[in-house]
Amino acid sequence: MRSMIIAALAALVAACGQPTGEPKVDAAFGQKVRAYLLANPEILIEVSNALKTKQARESIGAYRKQLERDPRDKVLNPDGKITVVEMFDYNCGYCKLIAPQVLELARTHPQVRFVFKDMVIFGETSEYTAAATALTTTSEQYIALHKAFMAAKPLNDAVATRIIIAHGLDPAAVRREQASAARKRYLQDVHAIAGGLGIEGTPAFIVGDTLIPGADPEALKAAIAAELRKKG
Repeated sequence: MRSMIIAALAALVAACGQPTGEPKVDAAFGQKVRAYLLANPEILIEVSNALKTKQARESIGAYRKQLERDPRDKVLNPDGKITVVEMFDYNCGYCKLIAPQVLELARTHPQVRFVFKDMVIFGETSEYTAAATALTTTSEQYIALHKAFMAAKPLNDAVATRIIIAHGLDPAAVRREQASAARKRYLQDVHAIAGGLGIEGTPAFIVGDTLIPGADPEALKAAIAAELRKKG
C-alpha cells in the first residue's frame, strides 16, 4: 500500500504541474489512501522527513564551498578525492556514539576528506571544547583531543580543562579563542549553513549531495561508497 500511496502522490504532483486545471484523482482510490493514512499516521512523519531530505539535497550545492572548503574547519585526509562533512557538538550523545567509527573511517579511507564543523548547540562547555580544538596545530593533536572530548562523560568545564592541559594547550588561551569575534562569527556561520539545509540537530553528515541526519554509520558508509564509485 505504501508504494501505491507514493505512486498516487507522484501522479498528483505531476498533475498539479499541468496547465489543464484541477488534477484528476480517482475518488475511490483517494478514499483508500485517506483511510490508510488515518490508520497509519506515522507515514506522515516519514513523508515529512523525506521532504526535508530532498529539500536539503537541493540546497547543498548552494553551500558547497562553505561546507567543504572553509579554512576554519579541521580536516583529515586533505588530499582526498571526495569529502565528508560532519556537523557535531562535543556534548551530543549521538555524536559521542558515532565518533569512533568516523575516525576509523578517516583512518581506513585516505581517499576521503573528512571536514569537521563545530555546530555548538549544547552551551558554554561545548563552545569551550570546540575552541580548544581550533588551537590544535597538527592532525595528530586534533585527533587526540577530539577523541578525549568525545569519550568524556560527563563533559563539563572542569573535565574539559583537565583534557586541554593534558594535550598541551593553555586553558587561558582557549578562553581567549572562545571569546574572540572571529570564533563567534565562525559558529554563527556554521549555524547559518545548518539552517539553510534544514539541519536541526547533531550529528549531521553531508556526502556529495546526500544529507545524513543523525548517527547512522551504515548510511554514512553507503554514501561514501556511492560517492567513491562516482569518482571511479
